[in-house]
Amino acid sequence: MVNNELERALGVLQVVAKENKHAGKKGVRVKKASEKKAEKNKKNSKKVDNDDDVFAEFMNIPAASSAPSPSESSSSSKESPGSSSSTPLHVPVDENGRPQQTDPPTIPVRLLFPDGVYPVGEIQEYIAENSYRTTSAELREKERLEHDLYEDVRQAAEVHRQVRQYAQRFVKPGMLMTEIVERVEDCVRTLIEENGLRLQAGVGFPTGCSLNHVAAHWTPNSGDKTVLHYDDVMKLDIGTHINGRIIDSAFTVTFNPRYDPLKEAVRDATNTGVRTAGIDVRLCDVGAAIQEVMESYEIELDGKTYQIKPLRNLCGHSIWPYRIHGDKSVPSVRGGPTTRMEEGEFFAIETFGSTGRGFVVVYYHLLTMYHASSHVHFYI
Repeated sequence: MVNNELERALGVLQVVAKENKHAGKKGVRVKKASEKKAEKNKKNSKKVDNDDDVFAEFMNIPAASSAPSPSESSSSSKESPGSSSSTPLHVPVDENGRPQQTDPPTIPVRLLFPDGVYPVGEIQEYIAENSYRTTSAELREKERLEHDLYEDVRQAAEVHRQVRQYAQRFVKPGMLMTEIVERVEDCVRTLIEENGLRLQAGVGFPTGCSLNHVAAHWTPNSGDKTVLHYDDVMKLDIGTHINGRIIDSAFTVTFNPRYDPLKEAVRDATNTGVRTAGIDVRLCDVGAAIQEVMESYEIELDGKTYQIKPLRNLCGHSIWPYRIHGDKSVPSVRGGPTTRMEEGEFFAIETFGSTGRGFVVVYYHLLTMYHASSHVHFYI
């Protein structure tokens, strides 16, 4: 009887083991099928993501696979043009707790003015028949409505001012022109917080660094080995922009003091042009005023005295949003167009003083001439 019970128990155990064995095989087979299905779905999903990423890259928009979740989107705050969402920078402060710039500049200008109010700069008062614009309540209110536009321009101008001062400190004889340009433009991108959003904020145009007889618009290509020397006269032309409002301003860099009268002539002529310009002023009148001041200066080079002449075929210009050269030219000599400056326009007053004939030609290398330039950007 015991043996029979033992046999039955062994039989039950064998049946259970057999069932478990089949169940295990079935479970393995089911698992393999589910894995294959999951892998297939994953592969198809990855293909869709890749297609989306390619399309997003082509259209220059964030891909769906990298888009933030709704919670991330709701928690992110609105940022100004060019602002960065990375780890906040440490902004040094002075003894009064006011933010300070580093040397070399590394702090975005936006962080130095947390209230969003930027330095006003120089204001030219309305004169003569336009003096009523200073007292008219209606016109003053109209001007207040341009607050956001003014702040964009002033932010770009403050970036330009700090980059310009930095360039005046670091530019030295013996430097490659490519190094000068790269350091200037890298500084612009840092202070204006370009971060790839070049249409919102960034470099206004390729930095010009024309030497000696080259009056303007030269910039080195990659690999250029041109070196700045002690006796060179370099026109450093830097551009910045916020929301397409371009700041176009240049200055002349020299190390030999014998060129100081040349620089003083263009500085005085430029300031005269700015004072003369205004609403309803004829462009030819601005040019006549510039020429009169420029030609009142002389310079002695190598025992010979030269009258400093303005370049008559290289002019200032109006500036449009996202377009450096508008439809109006501001001459540096008398006899120019009688077209008038109009309210709301932006202009760059550009003066170029020369020891040569006062005329620019393309690729003109036969004579040694020295040009100095000074130009500023202003709004009327």
